[in-house]
Amino acid sequence: MLMGLMPHRILVRGNNWLGDAVMTTPALERLRARFSASHITLLTPQKLAGLWEDQPVVDAVMSFESGDALLKTANRLRRGAFDLALLFPNSPRAALESWLAGIPVRVGRSSLWRRWLLTHPVPISSSAFAMPKRLPRDVRRIMRGTTPNDGSDAGRPSQGSQRTEGTAAPFAGVGEKRHHLHQYLELTRALGCGHEVTAPRLVVDAASESAASEKFGLDRSVRWVGINAGAEYGPAKRWPGESFAKCAASLLLESSCGLVLLGSCVDVETASFIADHAVAVAGGPQRIRILAGKTSLKELCAVLKSCAVVLTNDTGPMHVAAAVGTPVVALFGSTAPEMTGPGLPDSPKVRIVRNPPRCAPCFLRECPIDLRCLTGIDPVVVTRAVLSLL
Repeated sequence: MLMGLMPHRILVRGNNWLGDAVMTTPALERLRARFSASHITLLTPQKLAGLWEDQPVVDAVMSFESGDALLKTANRLRRGAFDLALLFPNSPRAALESWLAGIPVRVGRSSLWRRWLLTHPVPISSSAFAMPKRLPRDVRRIMRGTTPNDGSDAGRPSQGSQRTEGTAAPFAGVGEKRHHLHQYLELTRALGCGHEVTAPRLVVDAASESAASEKFGLDRSVRWVGINAGAEYGPAKRWPGESFAKCAASLLLESSCGLVLLGSCVDVETASFIADHAVAVAGGPQRIRILAGKTSLKELCAVLKSCAVVLTNDTGPMHVAAAVGTPVVALFGSTAPEMTGPGLPDSPKVRIVRNPPRCAPCFLRECPIDLRCLTGIDPVVVTRAVLSLL
């Protein structure tokens, strides 16, 4: 589409969610390789700015607050004198920002509400990447067995078929879905970039890792297991705190590892509960660090890099852990790893644990029934998966 284009200054509008932002890194690597002489600026929400510090795929980071006015952002972009804007988010606002800024070439995913704002709308199959959310009433009907026999649930695993698997394992009902990192690679392919599929990757230098380890008391001789019990998306992605606590206690009893309890400020109470239970059962309080709410995003990247394994819900830090090269045990309930799993399919560093009922994946933020997709995951199975990677 734009094979002969040689822009001097490129603006990349980054995604607003941590996990989605990490999944754009393969596309950014292709962009960097194609336009090695160009200056690439990444526009990102302030909360994600730390993710991009020191990343070689971009030359500069421009951030904005969530409450910033549209015209304020557009005027800042205008002063940047960009030749080309590459838009990863599929939102009308992302396109409107670059249009108001007068950026002459604007490339993004084509959609009904913003196609006219783009000079080069890229047709990407919405059905291939859309999360097919069920209505809460549909979930209840499925579990009551009153759903019409239309074949949509044929072959879906029944409750009790719990397993640990790689990210490429089939999941009945998802259909011809593609991992989200492909949609970003299709955008850069429109710019003449290579489209080789590689795992998301984030660079953490040794100095940052060492500084974080020293600041948070992570002895480098200890094999630390990171535990991330939160999920900003909603409770339908959160394995119960009691289950995390049982797993944490078992890890202390069955190995010499230490535990690093991670998360945001809203996860402090859960992290403390997990730590208290683990100490009550297994002892060893000196082997536990509670870092929930204490790390910046850049420090979180360094701490995850320092861990031997990370146990996590399907959430942003899961993607960060895999991208910095740390083995991951990921728990999936209402979502599908084929679409948002960490790393690449069949990675030896990833274990996916799930126990899907007939209603999964529903992609809902809150479960309308009893969260059986997550409560059915056995802490013993999860502990075994973590130990296998240790």
